[in-house]
Amino acid sequence: MAFSETITNKLRSLPDEPGCYLMRDRDGKIIYIGKAASLRKRVQSYFREHTRRTAQPKIRSLINSIADFDIVVLKSEAEAILTEGKLIKEYRPHYNTLWKDDKRFMMIRVDVQHPFPTIQKCRIRKNDGALYFGPYTSGLAVKVAIEFLERHFGIRRCRPQVPDEETYRHCSNDIIANCTAPCVQKVSAEEYRQRIDEVCAFLQGERMGLLKNLRTEMEAAAAEQRFEDAAALRDVLFQLHTTVKERAKVRKTPRMKQDEARLGLKELQKQLTLSAEPRVIECFDISNISGTNSVASMVCSVDGVPYPGRYRRFRIKTVEGADDPRSMAEVVRRRYSRLQRENRSMPGLVMVDGGITQLRAARKELELLGLQDLPIVGLAKRYEEIVWDYENNSGNLILPRHSAGLTVVTRLRDEAHRFAISYHRELRRRRIMESRLDEIQGIGASKKEALLRYFGSMVRLGRASVEEIAEAPGIGIKTAEMIRRELDKKR
Repeated sequence: MAFSETITNKLRSLPDEPGCYLMRDRDGKIIYIGKAASLRKRVQSYFREHTRRTAQPKIRSLINSIADFDIVVLKSEAEAILTEGKLIKEYRPHYNTLWKDDKRFMMIRVDVQHPFPTIQKCRIRKNDGALYFGPYTSGLAVKVAIEFLERHFGIRRCRPQVPDEETYRHCSNDIIANCTAPCVQKVSAEEYRQRIDEVCAFLQGERMGLLKNLRTEMEAAAAEQRFEDAAALRDVLFQLHTTVKERAKVRKTPRMKQDEARLGLKELQKQLTLSAEPRVIECFDISNISGTNSVASMVCSVDGVPYPGRYRRFRIKTVEGADDPRSMAEVVRRRYSRLQRENRSMPGLVMVDGGITQLRAARKELELLGLQDLPIVGLAKRYEEIVWDYENNSGNLILPRHSAGLTVVTRLRDEAHRFAISYHRELRRRRIMESRLDEIQGIGASKKEALLRYFGSMVRLGRASVEEIAEAPGIGIKTAEMIRRELDKKR
């Protein structure tokens, strides 16, 4: 079977690294997305004569449809698993039938906020204060791991959040499942919490001695010819060994970055004559293209390290066209007037991306809010100069090229720029997708409004199946099929 010169050349240069691959048809549409521990071995396997002859019909059909492919090189197989899921959910390729039920890989969840936590399996990671471990590619491995941990550490299995004596009357888990029965004080709340801490430490790869117990159980399962259970235990062992290696690798990097960041904060305090280290820094950036869809981003660092949980996005409301200084003034006013109203603490340093005009506009707003003592600087792009005490003609401050202080401010400025650009692109993509509805015959203003109200956004509508679209008010199955068909054409 002959392949195009483009494919042949790409096959020769494939890296022996983990990542994702995206197969495209003759129209350039993505028809299949996969992951690989080795992109070279996995992708090349599709284009062998043996594969074409012996593979399942689905694979042969896919191979015959491939006109080109792209790859995404990633750091680890675990990252490839997560990226594959995100890409599949975004593009919904035709041949990824296994993902049509919208399943995700299994994780282990421990809700440490409850008095007597349990160990649960889940597929969605939420920002709910619980601890999540995984993802695990094998659902059976998760089940086996949870059973092992419940049995070994005496963790309860009952459903009530706070079990009591009434719960215990209808439960025999302490007899048949090694539960420590905290509901009737067979162990104290403190001791039960220590057991949960040990569970979390084990799942983080910090109790490697327990792996001997797991290995013993795996060997016993194999000896008893319970091969499915043995394979699941093997998967748990492999996952935990991988976790340990990854943690050992990344522990050094954050520690080094944290030390460098604190050094940078001390340097900034000295160079900017601040009364204290700027432990919290908030940085603003404006993004627009030809004056359209103007947006702003605010990113934050805590102790010199970016803190995404405090990032904010703004749509510019009071400024027409491309006017960065006035846009900067608007978002600074909105941000810090809100902090004042909510009686929340101010950052140690405010930074704006830009030169003297952006800085003056932002500082004026702070003065109008009575925050003239809040330190604020600008960061000019051209020479990475800090623009600051312009009233006293101090001139721009140039930090040493490889200093820790310059690293802190430039990293935060770059993060603000990235965050603003991504928001701008998202809004532009939404506008383009909304315009697609206007181009579909039979979709008027009322139906468009009904669809957007029902799905919440064009992104969700773009991912919806025909059946889901048909459930929207005033949209039947034929209209839904037409909408899905037209949206697919314009991907």
